[in-house]
Amino acid sequence: MSNLFYQSRQPRPFLDRGEGIYLYDVTGKRYIDGSSGAMVSNIGHSNPRVLAAMKAQMDKATFGYRLHFRTEASEQLAAKTAALMPDGLDRVFFVSGGSEAVESAIKLARQYALTQGETKRWKVISRFPSYHGCTLGALALTGYDPLARPFEPMMRTMPKIAAPTCYLDRDNLSDHERGLKYADLLRDEIIAQGPESVLAFIMEPVGGASTGALVAPDSYYQRIREICDEFGILLIYDEVMSGAGRTGRFLAAEHWGITPDIVALSKGFAAGYAPLGAMVARNDIVENILDAGGFLHGFTYAGNPLACAAGLAVLNEIEEQGLIGNAMDMGEILKARLEKLMEHYPFVGDVRGKGLMLAFELVNDRETMAPLPKELNAYNRLVEIAYERGLIIYSRRTRGGVEGDHFLVCPPLIITPGQIDELMEILVAALDQFAAETGLGRADAA
Repeated sequence: MSNLFYQSRQPRPFLDRGEGIYLYDVTGKRYIDGSSGAMVSNIGHSNPRVLAAMKAQMDKATFGYRLHFRTEASEQLAAKTAALMPDGLDRVFFVSGGSEAVESAIKLARQYALTQGETKRWKVISRFPSYHGCTLGALALTGYDPLARPFEPMMRTMPKIAAPTCYLDRDNLSDHERGLKYADLLRDEIIAQGPESVLAFIMEPVGGASTGALVAPDSYYQRIREICDEFGILLIYDEVMSGAGRTGRFLAAEHWGITPDIVALSKGFAAGYAPLGAMVARNDIVENILDAGGFLHGFTYAGNPLACAAGLAVLNEIEEQGLIGNAMDMGEILKARLEKLMEHYPFVGDVRGKGLMLAFELVNDRETMAPLPKELNAYNRLVEIAYERGLIIYSRRTRGGVEGDHFLVCPPLIITPGQIDELMEILVAALDQFAAETGLGRADAA
C-alpha cells in the first residue's frame, strides 16, 4: 500500500534509470520511451551535459527568489528563448509547467486589455476538442469532457469552436476550403459573443493529447491570424507539446510563418530535467502592463535558477546536436512506417502529425471514420499491450473524451533509424495481439 496517489490504481513498476530513448525498471526490463513520457523528454534521458550544467548550478545556488535576486541562469535562458522566437516575441516569464504557462498567458492578455481601456474584454475562445491544462483557468479553455465537466460549477467555462478535424469530413471541399471553413468558425463565434467582449483565441498549432497531433490545412493558420487582427483579439499559441523542436521547427508556428501574440511553452522546453515552462509575449504588451503598475501574477518557483540552468542546457543540446533537423528527418521515416500500418490493419483509420509529433487513430469503419465501440477501451488496452512488450505510447479518447481512440507516438528527438525499427517491431506485435483479442483482424502479416 502506497501513500502516494495520482489518477488511478494502475500498477507500474519502480523506475531504475533512463538512458537515451530507453527506460529500465528495477527488474532490468527495458522500455522504449515511445512517447517521451508525456511528450516531455525531447533530448532523451540522462544527458551528461545537462546533468553537469545542473550540478554546476547546484554548487552555486538552488534557489534565489525573483524579488530578491536576478540570476545568470534565468537571464541567459530568457535571452536564448527570445532569440529562438519569431520577431517581436521577446519578453519571457518563467513558470513550472504547461498549465501555469497557459494561466499566465490568459491573465497577461486580460491585464493588457485593461491597460487599453477595454474592460469588457474577458472571453477567451478555444477549440473543442483541445487540451490546455488542468488548473481551473486552463481547464475552462480545455475541450475534453471527462476532465472538464466535473468542475464546471467551479469555473467560468469559455466559448468553444470546433477543432479543424478535416480528416473526419466527408464533403466535396478542397483542403484549402476546409481550412477556411473551420477558421471562419472563429469569426462567427466572435460576432455571436460580441466582439467587444472577446479577449483572445487560444489554439494548439499541432494538436496535443485531446486531438492526437491534429494538423489543420495550411489555409487555416493565416486566416485565424487575419480574424484576430480584424477584431483586435490576441492570438495565443499553446506550444506546450509542439514547441522546443518537436515538430521539426523550434515552434510549430514557424511551419506557417505565423507570429502569435503570446506563446505558452513547457514539456520539451526543459525535457523533463526540471519542472519548467515559459510564457513569451510581445514587448509592447509587457511594457504597457509594467507601466500600469506591474503584472499581477506570479509563482514561487518562477525563474528558479536550477530549473533555468537545466532549460538552458537543454536548448543548447537541441541546437548543438541538430535535434530540430533530426526531428524532421526521423519524423518523415516514422510517419511513413505508421502509414504503412494502414495497409495491414483495417482499423487504423488515420495517421497524422508533423516531425516527431505523430499519432494514429483506430476506427471501426475507415470509410465513415466511425469510432470503435467504446466498450473495447482500445485507447487503454493497446497501451497496456505495448507496455507489457516494452514500448511506451500515449493515448486519449479522440472525440471529446467520450469515444474514439488515438495514440501518440512521439519518441525523443535523438531517435535513430535503427531505433525506429525497434519501436515499430514492438508496435506491430502489439497491434497483432490487439487485433487477435478483439477479432478486428488484419489484411495480412504486417
